Amino acid sequence: MIKLCTISDSQALLEISCKTFDETFRVQNKPENMDAYLKTNFTAKKLSDELKKTHSYFYFVFHQEAIAGYLKLNIGDAQTEEIAGNTIEIERIYVLKSFQKKGLGKELFNQAIEIAKEVGAEKIWLGVWEKNKNAIQFYEKLGFIKNGQHDFFMGDDCQTDIIMIKDL
Repeated sequence: MIKLCTISDSQALLEISCKTFDETFRVQNKPENMDAYLKTNFTAKKLSDELKKTHSYFYFVFHQEAIAGYLKLNIGDAQTEEIAGNTIEIERIYVLKSFQKKGLGKELFNQAIEIAKEVGAEKIWLGVWEKNKNAIQFYEKLGFIKNGQHDFFMGDDCQTDIIMIKDL
């Protein structure tokens, strides 16, 4: 089941955001950089502001009764990069490790595609860390192709995100 998040979901969103980000990236990054990033980017105020932002949408995916992951979509001027054409951005798509390999990531992706089609987008895109090989393979299986890159800072560590795009 997928549910659109509202401001009343901000605490649950904060918890799953921190946990999934930590599970995904801690082993490949210095603890001080992870801690700095989490402290700056995953605060109650920041997520509350993101939930209120026009054209940004969060969705929870559930497995049985538990929140298992989430998706953040940006439409129009809410997108973090200017990509040519009529696009929609998947800014975040995470599933807790304990719920992976159950089709939930695909469920979130299908939600993104459905929304993209509803708003008339021609392409969907995302940024993925170049060292996140599992995610890159997942996106390639879904039909995304590499289309560029941009820098991303994890604390004081400059990393490279690969921009991947899919025609709808």
